[in-house]
Amino acid sequence: MSVLLILGIVIVVLLVVLLARRNGAASQATRLEDARADAQRWYERLGGQVMNLHGDDPAARQALADAGERYNAAGGQLQQANTIRQFELARESALEGLQYVRAARVAMGLDPGPDLPPLASAQGVGRLTQEREVSVQGHSYKAGPQPGADTPYYYPGGRVQGRPVPAGWYSTPVWKTALGAGAGVLGGMLIFDALFSPGFGDMGYGDGYQDGFQDAAGDFDGGDNAGDFGGGNDFGGFDGGGDFGGDF
Repeated sequence: MSVLLILGIVIVVLLVVLLARRNGAASQATRLEDARADAQRWYERLGGQVMNLHGDDPAARQALADAGERYNAAGGQLQQANTIRQFELARESALEGLQYVRAARVAMGLDPGPDLPPLASAQGVGRLTQEREVSVQGHSYKAGPQPGADTPYYYPGGRVQGRPVPAGWYSTPVWKTALGAGAGVLGGMLIFDALFSPGFGDMGYGDGYQDGFQDAAGDFDGGDNAGDFGGGNDFGGFDGGGDFGGDF
């Protein structure tokens, strides 16, 4: 009788384990399908906007070109995705593209449309609220909250080499330079420091930027740079061997 009892217990345990595994697999499949559908939904919405919007304004054209690039990237990610994380990355690319679409609509004088879910990559970076112009190594750079002839490049916000870069309009897509290598990284980070560091002017940012700046302190030492720059917003005398505390 005891043997039969033990055998019965073993069978029950095995059934419970098999049922739990089946439920877990079904739950995972449901989450995967939900992630795929969510990414696909934003991708298709982006596609509709990219196909139907056309702007003559340089800022609008540039923003739409960037939106189209993100649309292509999201499409490629969707084709290769087979995990929840990969579908989330495709969703992020599509949402970033839609941020560019909103920027293009603003540049064209149109209603930007409903708010979008926040970008995961832009958390804590804030947004520009005032116009700003600085000189770095003899070149002028501008940034501000609105598109203009001098600021035709939109950036939805994110982190570049660990540095939080607020959403806004820029005279040069310097974030692309800073994602490069060698001197490009150094020059790009120098421009970011001039535009965004609290010690170099009264630039206005939206909520969240200061927290993001503090989070990036371990990657970029603005205090050491201040000594090399000599104060003010003219960085033409910068020595390429300055004291950067972070890893680039």
